Amino acid sequence: MFKNFDALLDAVHDLPPLPVAVVDAAEEYVLEAACEAKQRKIIEPILIGDRKRIESILATMEPCPEFQIVDAGTDGQAAEKGVDLVATGSAQAVMKGHIHSDAFLHPILARLRTRERMSHVFVADLATYPKLLCVTDAAINISPSLMDKAQILQNAVDFLRLLGVDEPKAACLSAVEVINPQIPSTMDAACLSKMADRGQIAHALVDGPLAFDNAVSLKAAQIKGIRSAVAGDVDILLVPDLVSGNILVKDLEYLAQATLAGIVLGGQVPIILTSRSDPPRARLVSAALAVLMHARQQR
Repeated sequence: MFKNFDALLDAVHDLPPLPVAVVDAAEEYVLEAACEAKQRKIIEPILIGDRKRIESILATMEPCPEFQIVDAGTDGQAAEKGVDLVATGSAQAVMKGHIHSDAFLHPILARLRTRERMSHVFVADLATYPKLLCVTDAAINISPSLMDKAQILQNAVDFLRLLGVDEPKAACLSAVEVINPQIPSTMDAACLSKMADRGQIAHALVDGPLAFDNAVSLKAAQIKGIRSAVAGDVDILLVPDLVSGNILVKDLEYLAQATLAGIVLGGQVPIILTSRSDPPRARLVSAALAVLMHARQQR
């Protein structure tokens, strides 16, 4: 696993730029990231949205490369045109710009799905953790069932295996580290751990239920008397639901100064989904993840 995003950016340095449809690109942060990603030859952005506004913002940026721009009057039209570019082979990835996630995902879920359940993973670069840390699913699946969680976890495991982690370590999070029937997430976590033991979740070492401290800190687990091969060396944090996951990643970003990349899994092509308030670097490293995914999937 990459230790940080600098290592990830180094890994895509020699890969060809990936044509990416940027949906609703008429926003300063989005265009700053597009400019940097193009200048660094990571992606070849195709900007979709209000042409006049895109051109007006680009005119204020120096230096500014030339872009292909696809005019779109509404968010819905922009999202559909992004998927159309993938369908025709003009784009090999789709990137969310300043559009709401629901509008962005609607045509993607309808037309680009390859797995029964698509899911999202945030990849966090933290100064306080020795490698990149994945959190899933904090963006798409609102209140997943046990079997939904199994598919979400498998998506994340397969994603990390593309990044070079042969057997990712996954922690199924809850509020406590013991099974309590009154806390359904502890029951799901225990089932997922046993499912991994029996091969229903492949190529992963899964433990749970684990509280957040036990998952990321071996010392915390030892103090509580927890014996776990995952504790303190976790690659994937599986959250109980979207609300808890969203709170967790926002805490990491705003209080622990994490940089977050966001990718949707289970589609025909890499789908880059970050928060609308994310800075250009978060979008840049998300694009780099998409490039690496595409290159390794082609192999």
